[in-house]
Amino acid sequence: QVQLVESGGGLVQPGGSLRLSCAASEYTFNNIRKMRWYRQAPGKERELVAQITSVGGITTYADSVKGRFTISRENAKNMVYLQMNNLRTEDTAVYVCNGDRWDGGLDYWGQGTQVTVSS
Repeated sequence: QVQLVESGGGLVQPGGSLRLSCAASEYTFNNIRKMRWYRQAPGKERELVAQITSVGGITTYADSVKGRFTISRENAKNMVYLQMNNLRTEDTAVYVCNGDRWDGGLDYWGQGTQVTVSS
C-alpha cells in the first residue's frame, strides 16, 4: 500500500528547475515526525537529499544540494515539496518521499518520481 504519492518529476535542462510534490492523507501526514526526500541514481546508493521536521519545520540538506534545493511543507494541504533550482546532470535520479512516524511504525514511502537533467 502506497501511503505517499510523489509528482512533478520530468526532463529538464541543466540550470533548470523543478518542484516535486509529496501528497499524503490527513491521518498519514499528521503521523509523520520527519518528512524526507531521498534519491537514487542507477548504480549508486540511496542518498538523503533533504528533511523537514513536523515540529518547528527544521530543515537539513545534503551538502550536494545546499543552496539549490528547498524542502517545505504545506500543512493545510498535507503536502511536502522539494523545490530544485540550478539542476545539474548529477541530480538525475529517482526521487522518493519518506515519512518517519510518530507512532514508531514502519516508515511511510512513496513509489518515486524520475528526474532527468540532460541537454
